[in-house]
Amino acid sequence: MNECYYDKRMDFFYNRTKADTADEWKGPQLIGVLCFGTFFCLFIFISNSLVIAAVVKNKRFHFPFYYLLANLAAADFFAGIAYVFLMFNTGPVSKTLTVNRWFLRQGLLDTSLTASLVNLLVIAVERHMSIMRMKIHSNLTKKRVTFLIISIWAIAIFMGAVPTLGWNCLCDITVCSSLAPIYSRSYLVFWSVLNLVVFFIMVVVYIRIYMYVQRKTNVLSSHTSGSISRRRTPVKLMKTVMTVLGAFVVCWTPGLVVLLLDGLNCTDCGIQHVKRWFLLLALLNSVMNPIIYSYKDDEMWATMKRMICCSSEDRSQDRRSSRIPSTVLCRSTDISGHYIEDGIIQGTICGKGDLGDKGNS
Repeated sequence: MNECYYDKRMDFFYNRTKADTADEWKGPQLIGVLCFGTFFCLFIFISNSLVIAAVVKNKRFHFPFYYLLANLAAADFFAGIAYVFLMFNTGPVSKTLTVNRWFLRQGLLDTSLTASLVNLLVIAVERHMSIMRMKIHSNLTKKRVTFLIISIWAIAIFMGAVPTLGWNCLCDITVCSSLAPIYSRSYLVFWSVLNLVVFFIMVVVYIRIYMYVQRKTNVLSSHTSGSISRRRTPVKLMKTVMTVLGAFVVCWTPGLVVLLLDGLNCTDCGIQHVKRWFLLLALLNSVMNPIIYSYKDDEMWATMKRMICCSSEDRSQDRRSSRIPSTVLCRSTDISGHYIEDGIIQGTICGKGDLGDKGNS
């Protein structure tokens, strides 16, 4: 019967696989990687929070597609948390980790990838439902969208926990991988092949949907009297989703290929030298998505800009009001009235977009 090594620290497994965890993470390179990661993680938190807030705030986004887009932003936010945890538990620190802490570190990354992947699959289904009926949005109810979002995270958490639940090499260290010293090579093959196949299927499906909606729009445009912008809206939404999918595939595919090579026990592929760069490339995906949303969707960008503008002007108004001495406010009703009037005008400017939205909806 094989001996199990649940009580060992990670240095035992790293030494067996001869993985380089300390030599390449010293001095300027370590500082550079940490600064790079910290900056992009902060950007991930702020930008994806703005996307979620924009969907909540703007009633024009209260449709299934945008709820799922907000959930994709939540998955990117979660990816930022996973990367922060990784930064504090990588390099020389990796060898000092317990098995459970290392499982948590990798499980967070796997969960974030699965959440994004399954979310894109659900968006593909939602787009298919709406486009086959030539509608801008599908007829999914809020209850169904909520159920889908809960299901996405349930699947993501389960897939992230699979190695912890038993598919590992703690009781058979002869099948341990090199990049993930307590993951079995069979699991890496399963994980990478599954994701690559799903990538391929999604690309084919999205291309077919896009070609269909493009062809249908061109046919209908000559027979309908609707506005050009309304006819082009389904195409614009598909372009946004396809851009997000393209960035996702480009950023994650190299890392998955490296995992596949490791699972196939390719000892001459030099995977140890490129693993960290491909991890940073995967990090960039969570940075790119909010930029894609705001660049491709004018309404999203306008809502985000309005929130930033109003927030900064509210703080400026508070600072300006705090500088007025209380004695002056008591003695001069004109000055007080001026500031009250100014505050009303400022509130009107900040609320202009919301009133406009209410009036249009």
